[in-house]
Parts: sequence; structure tokens; C-alpha cells
Amino acid sequence: MRAIIGNSVVELVVGDITNEESDAIVNAANSQLAGGGGVDGAIHRAAGPSVMEQTRQRYPEGCPTGEAVITDAGRLKAKYIIHTVGPIWRGGREGEEDYLRAAYRNSLQLAVEYGCKSVAFPAISTGVYGYPLDLASEVALTEIRQFLFNLSDAILVRCVLFNEGTLGAYSRVLEQWARDDAGA
Repeated sequence: MRAIIGNSVVELVVGDITNEESDAIVNAANSQLAGGGGVDGAIHRAAGPSVMEQTRQRYPEGCPTGEAVITDAGRLKAKYIIHTVGPIWRGGREGEEDYLRAAYRNSLQLAVEYGCKSVAFPAISTGVYGYPLDLASEVALTEIRQFLFNLSDAILVRCVLFNEGTLGAYSRVLEQWARDDAGA
């Protein structure tokens, strides 16, 4: 599924983000940038040890929730890995939505600063961090949409989702936008 937003395109696919040939892939990192499970572990395993060496050297203090940092992509097909830290879900009363929005916005900003024409995102915070998928998909795509509306250059944003259920949640958001636009 895809949507045109300004000069840019948002695509939704089920796949393995480590196989993406985008200019940048986004890593759902932990605040210590120490590698881990899920997407983070898969990206570090596929990229090789040079990426962990870069994060240790460049960002010894780690990365705060909602922020993003960048490294090259090691053995991956991408040029860069943008490491961002999404919020741990604590019931929605501790600023989780703001932090998740910031994680997407700051990742996109880094992609633009580094001249990326394509960037691939996982469903940040929806794994072990427990952010409810329906809420996270709405926040993610709304923030991406808002960023792209204000961007004059064209960029491809691909949401590379783990399974059909995640794709369904993201697709419902795009379908609602299409209904809303048709009724406008």
C-alpha cells in the first residue's frame, strides 16, 4: 500500500528491514545504543561489529528517548543506520506519544540532513516496549505525513513491518486518510 504526500511517497510493506536498499534504515534502539533484541538485534547482527564500534565512539552517552543519531550501515545494503529510541509504553500518561512523534521526526530530519532520498522505518516501540500497535501506527504515520507536507524535496518513506497484523494496523490509517480526503 502507498500514499502520495506532497512530493514524497509513503509505502507499507511486510519484510525484513535488514534487506532494505534504502539510503537509510531506522533502528529501534535502546538508550544505551547497546544492541538488543528484536529489530535492534537483527540490524546489529546483519550490519556487523563496525556499527557498534561507531555508536560507542561517537555516542558514548547513548541516545535519549525521542532523539536520533546516525552511523554508517556496516555490511547492510543501506548507506546509513539512524538509531532512534522510542518510548516504553507506560499507559500513555508519561508523554509516550510526544516521544514517539519525536523519534520519527528526528529520524526523518537526520535522513534529510544526510541527503537520503529513501528511508525505511520499523514499527518503533511496538515490540518489547509495548506501545499499542493501533496507537503507534496512527502516531507514526501522522508524524511522517506532517514532516513530508513541509518538505520540498521528494523522499520515499517505507514502513517495513514485521507481519501482516502490523501491516493491517498501518494500512487502516492510510485507508482512513483516503476516506477523509475523498470526503473533503
